[in-house]
Amino acid sequence: MIKKFNIKGLVLISNRIFKDDRGLFFESFNQDKFNEIVGKPITFVQDNISHSKKGVVRGLHFQKPPFAQGKLVQVLKGSVIDVAVDLRKKSPTYGQHIAVELSAENNKMFWVPEGFAHGFSALEENTIFSYKCTNFYHAQSEGSLLWNDADLNIDWKVEQPILSDKDLISEKLTTFVSPF
Repeated sequence: MIKKFNIKGLVLISNRIFKDDRGLFFESFNQDKFNEIVGKPITFVQDNISHSKKGVVRGLHFQKPPFAQGKLVQVLKGSVIDVAVDLRKKSPTYGQHIAVELSAENNKMFWVPEGFAHGFSALEENTIFSYKCTNFYHAQSEGSLLWNDADLNIDWKVEQPILSDKDLISEKLTTFVSPF
């Protein structure tokens, strides 16, 4: 099952799950099906895994062109609120966001194309998060928006967020100049 949003490009993918008394099975990725869902060929070049404590907020991160990344994300253990913020200057939904719950239980995947800031909050201890990326990590191209920017008004569903130093000093949307 595929869910598209009012913010063009974002897609939530619900995998077909086969359960029996042994457990479950599902196809987590199929290149041909994925390309059909997003309407163009996508190449993934790097996979990342993060492990987070309950309450960790990671984001809102992006890489500037020409090193921009699309990300296909999913949770392998635990659960998160996953957020994508539209940073495309010419988009009618610029500055708007979509938040979805991803979990090991629901096995959903979220496609976040280039031109978005991305982040998540871990809702459970020992949450394991997987990213398939369309470009390699490039430290000099990193950017981030302030996770708790009042103009974004994101409900991370965590009471005591645990943040990196970088995420505490990110830029607000009102002063951000988008490279997308």
